[in-house]
Formats: sequence, structure tokens, C-alpha cells
Amino acid sequence: MSAIALDLPRQRDDERALVRAAQRGSADAVEALVRGNWERAHRTAFLIVRDTAAAEDVCQEAMLAAVRALGDFDRRRRFGPWLHRIVVNRSLDLLRERGRRAEVPEAGEHAPAPDPVDHALPGALEDALGALDAETRAIVVLRHLLDYSSNEIGAILDLPPATVRTRLRRALDRLRVALEGEAP
Repeated sequence: MSAIALDLPRQRDDERALVRAAQRGSADAVEALVRGNWERAHRTAFLIVRDTAAAEDVCQEAMLAAVRALGDFDRRRRFGPWLHRIVVNRSLDLLRERGRRAEVPEAGEHAPAPDPVDHALPGALEDALGALDAETRAIVVLRHLLDYSSNEIGAILDLPPATVRTRLRRALDRLRVALEGEAP
């Protein structure tokens, strides 16, 4: 068994302890939760909205919403999927709002990520992913970049797991077709 697999229960226990402390009012625990989840949350927002500044805004709003709702958080659940649900919903809300105002950025129009972690994907993959509708893009990001199961994605997006699997399969087929045209 790998060291990573052995560390998972301890990481979950540490996360639960941080959530308990944050719910009791510990500012240090809140800060640790935010810092520990920021990178993945920001990457999620960035890959869905495809705009660095918007991803930063989405992530900040999602973190604030999570901190405000922490008192209602069920500690028997994992914090990460709950937070990603907020991030994904905020990202999709932003894209819907932009769509109503016709402000969706063109592929490749976003600036590089400002933090040291590069969230960008190889150009052809990013363009192919960007051609998917926002909810389908969220499914691909959650499954293949964040390793959530179909059941977890279904809970995050309020979709049945079978629907998640169907949409994921269709999305992967579209990505494959788009990327085969880019192959040497």
C-alpha cells in the first residue's frame, strides 16, 4: 500500500478536526481550511470559467460563502466535495450571467494564472474543453482533474450518477474527436 493511501485517513481526520475547530470559532482553523483548499478550488473555477480574474473572484466568493455556512456544515461529510460544490455552482452562475450579458470570453482570451501553480492545460486540450458547455466541462474537470467519483459529482451538481456518467462519456468522445484532429 502506498504512503499516500496510508495518509488519506489521517488527512480526513485532520480536516475534520479543522472543521470542528473552525465551527467553534478558530480563525487559525478557518485560515488552514482556506489555504489547504485554495489551489484545487481555484483550479476548478479556472478550468470552468476559463478566465483568471473571474476564477479568482469565484474562488474568493466561494470561500467566503463556505466560511459563512460552516456552522451548518455536516462534519460527517468531507469538506472538499462540499466546497467544490460551492465553487462549481458559483462558476456556472457566473457563466450563465455572462451568457445573459453576452460577455463570454473567446477561447485563449484569458490571461495566465497569476499564482505559481499553472492552471493551464495544453492548448489543444484547453480549446477542446472550452468548446464544451459549462456544466459538461465541470463534469470533466471534477472527474478527470479532481478525481471525484460519479456519485460525488452527482451530489455536487444535483444530477443522478448515471446522468453524470452519460454526459462524461459524451464529453470524452467529443474531446477525443477534437484532439484527434490535433494529433501529428
